[in-house]
Amino acid sequence: MNSAARVKEDLVPVTAGDAPGATLRSRAAWQDFAGLYPSDEECLASFLVLELAEVLQGAKPANLVCLANKRRSCGRNLYRLWKEHGAALLEESGLKVRVLDDRGSSILLLLYSQEALGTLIAQKSVRIILGKAGYGNVHDFDSVLDELETRVTGDGFPHEIGVFLGYPLKDVIGFMGWVPLAFTVQGPWKIFGKPEQSLRLAECHRECRSRMSLRLASGCNPLECLRNGSHAAADSYQQHDTPFLAIK
Repeated sequence: MNSAARVKEDLVPVTAGDAPGATLRSRAAWQDFAGLYPSDEECLASFLVLELAEVLQGAKPANLVCLANKRRSCGRNLYRLWKEHGAALLEESGLKVRVLDDRGSSILLLLYSQEALGTLIAQKSVRIILGKAGYGNVHDFDSVLDELETRVTGDGFPHEIGVFLGYPLKDVIGFMGWVPLAFTVQGPWKIFGKPEQSLRLAECHRECRSRMSLRLASGCNPLECLRNGSHAAADSYQQHDTPFLAIK
């Protein structure tokens, strides 16, 4: 049995009992695929398509990716591969990047869809939150990202970053203590108030990752997955403002 077949066998259905309507959850991680690809570009692309699965499939506007400057189990250093090949790979994907912090020992990237993140930041509710958090020119996309970058490299960590990652606004402002919402569920992020909509979104994110894992395990070249990863935006992300603002 070849390596790809072994990885595919590991992607068996697992009941996701913590979310309404849950279906499959992948057990395969990037390390399961890393040794399958002979070129540095394919190795880096395989990492990126898994880390960006939700963004490529329209379920999130952005994701944070941290690359440590060290050799991985496959023998490659993803920090150095990013420095060498990252810009070219992203150009093919259609996604954008903002380097939030580069310490030499690691790099923190905000990888995003210009259209999705721009549309999100243009929402009145989001501008109100960012303005309250102290962002100056909330009407200018680049200025907003400049402020986020400044805050990431400063003291503490900007908890409003959850807005940029497409988390429900009620959960972001609940975590920041701006509204009297009870903490109800620990998911991929802390969920406040009624959890159903947040859990559906979390399950949508898991399904995106599972689908991308299955594509890789089925033999899809990661460069092709990166170029053609976009699908119609997921239902859980294409919602009106109201569900993300609900605070009951």
